[in-house]
This record gives sequence, C-alpha cells and structure tokens, in this order.
Amino acid sequence: MTSILRMAAAAIAALACAGAATAAEAKCEVDGPVVFGALDWDSAAFHTALAQFVLAKGYGCKVDQIPGSTIPLINGLARGDVQVLMEIWSNNQPEAWTKAAAAGQVREHGTNFPDATQGWFVPRYVVEGDAAPAKGLRSVRDLAQHKAVFRDPEEPSKGRFYNCVAGWQCEVVNEKKLHAYGLTPHFTNFRPGTGAALAAAAESAVKRRQPILFYYWGPTWLLGKIGGDLVMLEEPAFDQAAWDAMTAEKDPTRVTRAVAYPVVKVVVGINSAFADKAPGIARFLDAYETTGALVSEALAFMQDSGGKAEDAARHFLKTHPEVWQRWVPADVAARVKAAL
Repeated sequence: MTSILRMAAAAIAALACAGAATAAEAKCEVDGPVVFGALDWDSAAFHTALAQFVLAKGYGCKVDQIPGSTIPLINGLARGDVQVLMEIWSNNQPEAWTKAAAAGQVREHGTNFPDATQGWFVPRYVVEGDAAPAKGLRSVRDLAQHKAVFRDPEEPSKGRFYNCVAGWQCEVVNEKKLHAYGLTPHFTNFRPGTGAALAAAAESAVKRRQPILFYYWGPTWLLGKIGGDLVMLEEPAFDQAAWDAMTAEKDPTRVTRAVAYPVVKVVVGINSAFADKAPGIARFLDAYETTGALVSEALAFMQDSGGKAEDAARHFLKTHPEVWQRWVPADVAARVKAAL
C-alpha cells in the first residue's frame, strides 16, 4: 500500500510539474498590458472579457481596459492608448473610424459576428399551429388583416406595434416603415421608454402566450432566451438605394417605400502599430469569430447569472470549445483549458 501511495504521489507531482512547465511556456509578445476599449453595451463587454481571458491565460499577457463610448475609444485606438476594440459595426462606422483607418492608424481584424439583425417579431404560436390566431401571417404586408389579434387596449380598433425605444434611430426608421407599409390606420405606434421596458413586454407576452408585435434586434439576451419562440416577419429585401432614400427623408408621412434592415457585419478593431508589434495576438484576433446566435446565448446566460461578462466568457469557453479552439494554436488552447 505504501508503495502504491508513493507512486500516486509521484504521478501527481509529475503532473503538477508538467502543468507548471506548460504555464511557463506562455510568454506575451508585449511587455505592458494589452489595453481594450470597454465599450458600454453588453455584447461588447462579453467579447472583451472573452478575448482578455484567452490572452491572459493562453498567451501569458497582462490585460487592462478603459471604459467609454464609441467615439472617444476609437480616438484612443488611433492614438494607441487603446489597442483593441472588440465591436466595430461596419454599417455605422463613425467618421473617427474612417479617418483613422484611412490614415493607417487602425485596422479591421476578424469578423466578430457577421449577422447582427433587426426586424419586426411575433411569437411563433401566433402564426403557426392549428390554433394560431394569425395563422399564415408571414409578412408585414399581411399585418393589416390581423390587427385584431394585436389589439391595443387603449385604442381597441387598432393593433399595437411596440416600436424601438423612444429617441433611438430605430424608432424613427420604424415610424417611416409604418407609413410605407400602409399600417398607420391599423396600428398604434407604441414607444417604450427604455430598452428594459421593451424586453419586459416581449418576454412577458411570450411567457403568457399572448400575441405581441414588436421591433427587436440581435444579438441580445432576449433573443438568446426566447428567440426560438419568435418569427421575424418578412419585409421587402434590403436595397441600399431605397434604404438611403428612406433614412434621408425627414418627414415619415412622405415615405412610400421601405425595405428590411441590413444584416450587419461586426468586426474587431486593432491599433495598427500594436498589430505589427504583436503578430501572434493579431492572428488570434483575425481568427476570432462567433455568430449572432452564439452571442445571444451568451448574453442570456449573462442576464440570468447576475450580469457579469467574465462569468459569461468562462461559460462560453467551457461550453463551446469547438468554436474558440479554432482561433488559437494548440498550446494556447491547452493553457486556456487548464485555466478553466
């Protein structure tokens, strides 16, 4: 028995030494911390936490972050005060980004997720199944004939459309769409006061299996939780010229043609000088790619587990090795797995 115990102890010690050696192999390409811009929305917080964990545990790097909003952090990226921004939305690039990119100060590295979406949703049970009250509803063009299903309690002769949050650009776009689709005589344009109020209305209706027509976007925690229970209504296919004309028109009542929201590619932005100095890190961020569905799933976990991006990042790494292991060399992946 003593011999067996000695052998077991020796094996454990050998494994510990091997683990220490593996950990020691991680040497960061840069001496100082890799500084991320901590953009002020949940999906960006999740991706920042995820990339930082991989860099810290897999590459042996120190990491830091500077909180802020889009424009100041892009300016910081151009100066080199910030090295990485995990979400640059390609259809809505601020002038600060385009100027910095033209000057060679910043670069796109990797497609974080290629399919950010927006649209009008209804619960699946409203349109599918023998007992569906609006069976066959598929398109915004069909909404007028089904307005009674979405009855507005304050104006019972109309249905209620839950618009985007008051003051957001999507609220204005949706108002124009209501006019273009001929829906203003049939639906009230209900504007929630906050994003939380809009999400609560949608989640509550689905839990109670009640009809609701609402705008939403992804990736978000709401789509991560109830996306499988929703159907996005068809709209005329996106057309850039029609979209530009619609968004340029100031008077919503004069808009006669509307199209679907564009599907947006969201990319990773890196300071160019940093990318040249740290090609291994740049290759990791080049390979970094998720999907809108994966991000929504992570945000739903984040919502239910107390709202910590770091917890959502660890959960993602544990549950989706088939995704993130494609981003890094095998030795880096081994160190990340060991850290989990």
